[in-house]
Order: sequence, then C-alpha cells, then structure tokens
Amino acid sequence: MKLDKRDLRTFAGLRRVVAALRSPQGCPWDRVQTHRSLRPFLLEEASEALAALDERDHDRLREELGDLLLEVLLHVRIAEEAGEFRLGDAVYGIADKLVRRHPHVFDEAVAETPEAVVEQWEELKREERGDESALSGIPETLPALALAQMMQRRAERAGFVWESLEQAWQALEEELAELRQAATSQERRQEVGDVLFALANLARWLDVDAEEALRSTCRSFRRLFQRAEEMARQRGEAIREMDIAQKLALWEAAKET
Repeated sequence: MKLDKRDLRTFAGLRRVVAALRSPQGCPWDRVQTHRSLRPFLLEEASEALAALDERDHDRLREELGDLLLEVLLHVRIAEEAGEFRLGDAVYGIADKLVRRHPHVFDEAVAETPEAVVEQWEELKREERGDESALSGIPETLPALALAQMMQRRAERAGFVWESLEQAWQALEEELAELRQAATSQERRQEVGDVLFALANLARWLDVDAEEALRSTCRSFRRLFQRAEEMARQRGEAIREMDIAQKLALWEAAKET
C-alpha cells in the first residue's frame, strides 16, 4: 500500500496507516495486538511524553505525542474491529463531557476561579456517576505520590482535612517517629507508606506537586551522580572503593562544576 506524503500529514492518513498495519496483509506484530497487550506501551508512551514536557524539549514532545496518538488509534482500531465502539463515539464522548462539565462556558453557571472550576467538575462527575464516595473513580494506576495527593484533595473537598499547616507538620513528625520505632519488615513497610502519605499531604499544604517535586529531584540526582562518576573516572578512581568522606567530597565537587 502506498500513500502520498501529503496524506501522512492528515489525521485521516494516519488512520489509514493504522488500518493497513492491522489488515490481513499488514504487519504480523500489529495484527496480533489486543487492548491488553498494548497496555504497557500506552503507559510507556505517556511517560515519555511527560519526560519531554519536563525537559521542555519541543521536538521530542512533538514526537512523543505522535507516539501516544498512535496508541490511541490502535486501541480505537481494535475496538472498531470487535464492534465495541468507533472513533466517532470516543470523539463525541469527550466533546459532550467537556460541554456538560463546563456549564460556566456553555450554559449559565458561574465559576470565576480555577479552584471553582475544579470543584464544579468534581461535583458534576459525582452526580453523573452516582458516586457515594468522594474517592470513587480515582485510577489506582496513578503514580503513588500523585495518587496520594488526588485522594487527599478529594477528601479535603468532602470536608476531611487538617485545619492548619502546623497540623500537617505534626502528622508527618508523628509518622516519622513511628517509623523509627518499627521493628519488623511489615511494620517498616506500613510506616514508610504512612510517612510518604503524610509528606504528600504536607506538600499539598505547601502548594507543591509531590510527584513533580520528586521527579525533579531524581533528574538532579541523575545529573550530579553521572558527573561524579565521570570525575572519579578521570581521577582513575572507583566510587565503590571510596570511603564515605571521599564520596561526600566527590559529591560536593560535582555540585560545584
């Protein structure tokens, strides 16, 4: 199958490429994929798009969003082949949802701040789903810190929240004290989880996205550690053979370069 290069710049052209890959004469790998088998690739492509955003790499973001769009269209194609739904159904579903949940734009409701919009969105979502719990509908597949903060935000909107920043600090300090006293592996696991949950809550009080904060620190650690590795190699040394004082000195030197 041959496509004009101009077709490849259109959404319809991409749809035809995906259909060709899934056809009996198409790609052996693409033909056997299912919703389930493609699951890890959807997660991977979303993560790579986030990495491009974090790095503010616009060229890479363009590429990664294209990869993510491919995953979406593969799932749509599989659904169409199975008679589950069509692309138009997915498009209508999100467009209709956006209109319903933005009555301050498409109707006569009032929401003048981003916070008011979020509160209105969550309330409309609960009404639509008939959810009795404020925590219903939160995806368990979220990264753990993001999951914790989403649960805490939902609980706060339901009225379950500390009354002050100081209480959030105290909660963290209490969990740290309990972690110090944990004696078994099971207790340590539980207490580490409690500490991280309390820390995520404190981060919310400080208006910090805990997931992004930790990712930023991980990026910084990667850069510094790789710099320290290079400095050690240039000296003909191995980090694993250094004592703690040498390692700390190397780390400080890496931070200064």
